[in-house]
This record gives sequence, C-alpha cells and structure tokens, in this order.
Amino acid sequence: MTTYVISIPGTFLREVPETARAAVVKHLRPADPQHTQLGQSEELDILTVNDNGTFSIRLEVDADDSHSAELHAKQAAATALREAGLTEDEAPLGPTAVTGIDT
Repeated sequence: MTTYVISIPGTFLREVPETARAAVVKHLRPADPQHTQLGQSEELDILTVNDNGTFSIRLEVDADDSHSAELHAKQAAATALREAGLTEDEAPLGPTAVTGIDT
C-alpha cells in the first residue's frame, strides 16, 4: 500500500458557520495530511477556506493505486460535509488530484 495526499476543491455556496467547518475537520481528522512526511514539510491543512467561499480539502489515504485513493478521499470528504449539515448542492466538490505520494 502507498500513502497518497489527495486534494479536493469545492465551493461553499452559502455562508458556512465556523461550527460547521470545525465539524468537517473533526470528521476528517484521522486522514489529516499533517501525519505524513510530505504533509509536515508542506504544512498542509486538512481544510483551507478562501474569502470567496472556495475551499480545498487535503486527505491522507492509503490505497493500492491513485485512482482508488482519489475515490476514497472524495467519498470521505462528501461524508464529512454531510455530517456537518451541508448538502451536495450547498458545497459541491470538484475533481480530485493526487498532490503527494509518501511511500
């Protein structure tokens, strides 16, 4: 297995309170990229939100290949957003990208 850091862009289409953002981070904490050597050196945050409502989620995923890692990461991100009370229409996700590999 290989550890991948997967980035997932998205957009909050409504104002999202800090409590909802904290809930997303709490749900994703086990996949925090800070736990990888790459994540530590790049100072990657699990959730970055810009002033215009766009955001990036970065997750550490163990998988056999990059495609599987991207699928798992997107599912985890979608679940975390739902758990925080955000629907797919309120926080749509964009295409995933492998932004690091830690073997």
